[in-house]
Amino acid sequence: LARTENLKLIATADCHYIHPDDAEAQDVLLCIGTGRTTSDTDRMDMRGYDLSMKSEDEMYERFKDFPEAVSNTAEVAEKCNLKILTNQRYFPKVEVPEGKTTAEYLSQLTYARALPLYGKAGTIPEEIKKRIDYELEIIIKTGFDTYLLMVADVVEGAHKLGAITNTRGSAAGSIVGRILGITNVDPIYYELPFERFLTEQRPTPPDIDLDIADNRRDEAIAYITQKYGQDKVAQIITFGTMMARAAVRDVGRALGVAYGKCDQIAKMIPLGKQGFHMTLDKAIDMNQELKDAYDKDPETKKILDIARKLEGSARHASVHAAGIVITPTELTDYMPLQHEPDGDRVITQYDMYSLDVNAAGPKAIGVVKLDLLGIRNLSTLEAAVKIAQKRHDVQIDIYNLPHPDQKTFKLLSEGHTFGVFQMGSSGMTRYLTELRPNTIFDIMAMIALYRPGPMQFIPDYIKRKHNPRLIKYMDPSLEKILKRTYGILVYQDDLLTIAHDLAGYSWEEVDKFRKAVGKKIPAEMAKQKEKFIKGCMTTSGWSEGKASDIWTWIEPFAAYGFNKSHSASYCIVSYQTAYMKANYTVEFMAALMTAESGDMETISDAVEECKTLGLQVLPPDVNESLANFTVTDDTHIRFGLNAVKNLGSDVIDIIIQQRKTAGKFASIEDFVKRVQTRNFNKKSWEALAKSGALDSLGERNMLLANTETILDFARSLLKTSNNNQTSLFGAGIVPDAKLKLREVEPASSRERLAWEKELLGLYVTSHPLEEHAEKLRQLATPIRTAAESKTGTATIGGVITRVQKILTKKGDQMAFVDMEDTSGTIEVIVFPNLYSQYKDLIVEGKILLMTGKLSDKDGEPKFLADTIQSFMEIEVPVKEASVTIRIPPAASDELFAQLKQLFEAAPGNLNVNLMVNEQKIKTPFRIDLNDELKSKIKELLASNLP
Repeated sequence: LARTENLKLIATADCHYIHPDDAEAQDVLLCIGTGRTTSDTDRMDMRGYDLSMKSEDEMYERFKDFPEAVSNTAEVAEKCNLKILTNQRYFPKVEVPEGKTTAEYLSQLTYARALPLYGKAGTIPEEIKKRIDYELEIIIKTGFDTYLLMVADVVEGAHKLGAITNTRGSAAGSIVGRILGITNVDPIYYELPFERFLTEQRPTPPDIDLDIADNRRDEAIAYITQKYGQDKVAQIITFGTMMARAAVRDVGRALGVAYGKCDQIAKMIPLGKQGFHMTLDKAIDMNQELKDAYDKDPETKKILDIARKLEGSARHASVHAAGIVITPTELTDYMPLQHEPDGDRVITQYDMYSLDVNAAGPKAIGVVKLDLLGIRNLSTLEAAVKIAQKRHDVQIDIYNLPHPDQKTFKLLSEGHTFGVFQMGSSGMTRYLTELRPNTIFDIMAMIALYRPGPMQFIPDYIKRKHNPRLIKYMDPSLEKILKRTYGILVYQDDLLTIAHDLAGYSWEEVDKFRKAVGKKIPAEMAKQKEKFIKGCMTTSGWSEGKASDIWTWIEPFAAYGFNKSHSASYCIVSYQTAYMKANYTVEFMAALMTAESGDMETISDAVEECKTLGLQVLPPDVNESLANFTVTDDTHIRFGLNAVKNLGSDVIDIIIQQRKTAGKFASIEDFVKRVQTRNFNKKSWEALAKSGALDSLGERNMLLANTETILDFARSLLKTSNNNQTSLFGAGIVPDAKLKLREVEPASSRERLAWEKELLGLYVTSHPLEEHAEKLRQLATPIRTAAESKTGTATIGGVITRVQKILTKKGDQMAFVDMEDTSGTIEVIVFPNLYSQYKDLIVEGKILLMTGKLSDKDGEPKFLADTIQSFMEIEVPVKEASVTIRIPPAASDELFAQLKQLFEAAPGNLNVNLMVNEQKIKTPFRIDLNDELKSKIKELLASNLP
């Protein structure tokens, strides 16, 4: 390969394909300074020398057997002349009718689809037509027509697959996008400006970012690949960079420093805020403890100095979560390709910043990048719609739901926000209960406001909603822009509209204004202030003082203004999920738990939410469960068989198929006869029995005690079955075979719960703490409530579910403990002194009470224990349970007589109080307040209302 003709191979940049074991070829590669092979191994480093540092004589000496190799190096360099064009726009080829241009077809398609959406009496209103024409003109002039048709095709393909989609960002401001089905938002109804998305003078048209159900993303990519060609579609590479904490840990490991010390240094680095990365320089300035370690400990200083040099460097490659590139001709005409790091997919070697002009500016290639992000909430939504449609035989148009829907807003107002997109955090839930939203614009505003910065305006927003007299505008002209947000500046788009309408900015100037105020560069802000004030004086006729006041009012908002179109797009999904949860509650919760089945913490929270909503989550059942969480009726959901650990998919498939073809299983004997496969073994049998999946056929402990008998019975059936039979089991294979089981003591409640925790990941039928709920409520703060406070002191109680013992540097023993109550789980750190004192108590299954401090140092709430007590040994005074019944005003004597009859007919242990004219009166009655009595009391009170 040292010969000139073979060097042409290298000169054409194909040296990547030289075999890594070809030593002569490697020498030549080293000579010309590449050193890279298909194995991606640096041969220079492996051989221990660096030719770039050798003199010319040394080079010739090294390659004396190949004298032409050295001289050919210059020849190769001269022949390599590659110019990569940047700042181009390469749109994929889209199909259009013969004889039509993409611009003509876009216009034709838009008007054809606009008619059913906006048409009245067979014509499109002039206002809508004017907006469509305006947008089309800009789209076509900027060459964006091909891209819009391509995205519309992708979305249409996703919808044909049954996937639910949504958009992010400013694309929702386009009525053309809405008409083509790209977005789900009507920009006229939501008052969204198109210019936030695209203007004629904008140098680069923006990307359209799409969301799709996360379980459908691969299908959508397969559709795109099939449509545009495998050689023209690829996912995009991304490079994980070495952030401050990771750099410290990596450097420490490379230097051989003890992990404990590296971890301690890393944890001194504060976490970045509001999406900004923390740097080592900033961390040393912010944290005095870290600065002292840097100044006083040479080893720490060495670690941090090296880490500073590595900080921000690429650490590893992976596949971008959303980015897809589509080219008009073969991908290799525009970029190098490679296989993904841990798979067979072909991905780009250029990252998104090298590919997309919007991401990087003129230095990028300019091929089309499509963002297609998988969203779990959309998977939940899709599954909920399908379950509801099947159960109730209805058609649900998720993109055109009734509004306003009273059930939906009642659900949000009552704080049932778990699983509702963007609404589920405790802080958001609290604000929603105060706000009591009754329009989708309230949801839209809350999505924009519930962020650091604008969050301070939420209380004012709530007050103004409930008391319109508090609504004020600095000028009447602002009312049109800010009416829906009660005079509060919420969206960046409203700020831009103010600049355009009231300060006379052109839309191109508005875009520059947006960038300037967003970055808050002092010099640029000063220019914009002068321009804005003069513009307001000229356009709106304001005095300089008034224009200055308006600027002072809007200036703080500039840093946190939220994209109005983005908020509108997301509020649609929030409303969709809230609507399904409110109107098809059991279906929604089953879909949510299926979508989150890999996250046991979320499943546990979902089970608690079901209890709040009056639903019951049951263990799996071979006679009712499907593979996923299964709705059995309007108030019950069963665990799916997929949720059972150690249960193979073939066993699950047979169980479901047998139920479909031959009905429910009548007995254990019937089950074993019909469900035969070689994978039906001890592990799968115990999984079914312990999880409760066989409760309808036999008691758990008895089934486990007879495991060998049952498996022997199954093996004998399998042996005598037809070897050529393709189905894994068939009813009646050995019709005369009988199964006899020996009786044993039933499993205790504690055993059943422990098995459920083991096989399903959580307690299902009950919780070990349920019988102690009242005592726990009196003594401790719920773990979830304590964790949400993040800092401060608290007393928590719960059952120990994990104990990890470790040795400190001094050789002392301490422990990391998981404690769980009915509200959640938290990690507890028990330091050596406390651990040595109470190690006999710190074991799995024990119920303990602990006091201590909460720490959010690493971004994850932890509890630092100060004291530990055995929960069972603590005595608390027993409080008599009671119920208070509110008596309607001006109630008759007959009402009291009727209540007395009801109380006397239902004796029990619950004390009865009456609330009469806001005064609580204790009565001598003690009742059993069952559902029937509750219903009778409610009916009686309702009949006495004025």
